[in-house]
Amino acid sequence: MRSLVDKLHSEKVLSKEELVTLLSCFEKEDARYLFSKSRAVADAFFDKKIFVRGLIEFTNFCKNDCYYCGIRKSNLNAERYRLEKDDILSCCEHGYELGFRTFVLQGGEDLWYSDDKVIDIVSSIRNAYPDCAITLSIGEKTYEQYLKFYNAGANRYLLRHETANTEHYSKIHPLGLSAENRQNCLFDLKKIGYQIGTGFMVGSPYQTVGNLAEDLLFIKELDPQMVGIGPFIPHKDTPFAKFPSGKLELTLILIGILRLMLPNALIPSTTALGTIHPKGREMGILAGSNVVMPNLSPIGVRKKYTLYDNKICTGEEAAECRFCLQNRMKKIGCEIVVDRGDFRPMK
Repeated sequence: MRSLVDKLHSEKVLSKEELVTLLSCFEKEDARYLFSKSRAVADAFFDKKIFVRGLIEFTNFCKNDCYYCGIRKSNLNAERYRLEKDDILSCCEHGYELGFRTFVLQGGEDLWYSDDKVIDIVSSIRNAYPDCAITLSIGEKTYEQYLKFYNAGANRYLLRHETANTEHYSKIHPLGLSAENRQNCLFDLKKIGYQIGTGFMVGSPYQTVGNLAEDLLFIKELDPQMVGIGPFIPHKDTPFAKFPSGKLELTLILIGILRLMLPNALIPSTTALGTIHPKGREMGILAGSNVVMPNLSPIGVRKKYTLYDNKICTGEEAAECRFCLQNRMKKIGCEIVVDRGDFRPMK
């Protein structure tokens, strides 16, 4: 295994067969060796600096019915909400005072937010905070829509590809959604000029090691600026309620592999990691991550944005989240910085 880790470290890519071998045969000592390499790469590029993104979950309405998601349209138990523009701007104002210089607007695919409404919200944030980055995570749109949002002031876009394998994609999504369209959206976003983020769930239903290898190769081909992965966690009101959660250890190994594949990428240590283990986010950082995303959403709506069960930090004020993470990072020798945390191309 160490020879494959060394090859990945030096060449930044492995074949599908090598990735399958690597993912199938990891022992604890192999994992420690991988993390020693991946953390060293992250430290070399980012000098133990951890970037924060202020997450604003502004709507939990969604027109889609993805089988794994707690805000799917068929979940009649979901308590729906939408934030008005003034609410979103208030979140940004509070976040800016706390030192956030990136705002992430995330929501279900909610058609109530017309293009004009999205443009109005984005341009208002851009005018109020010209020194900040604006990230959108609002799903699949057309090239023309993405371009309009970009011209209004959005810099970044997050769109997990979920799985690169078309057969696996069809097992976790209803008819009408396709892996091909989702991947095309990512290439459209990149063509426009966004810094893009993609990713997948680890341990999602019906996922194979071969699927994971394909995901890694797709990410290498796409060459995104950001990659977000986290363990699958079931939601009680979905068709996948009784499936087991993804494994912490495998998620960490994949973070380490991604760091070696994309040395300068922005890789968050996700809330899902913190949900399946009390120190999951710290473990993600030590495996090679370099981003955390505290929640700026109003406390009154946080428990309603439940993509999966038992999500952490739903009752904390934004300041609590911010300073809790700052202290957690300090304990593992890292420093949260007040910075947009832009992607920096390799020299």
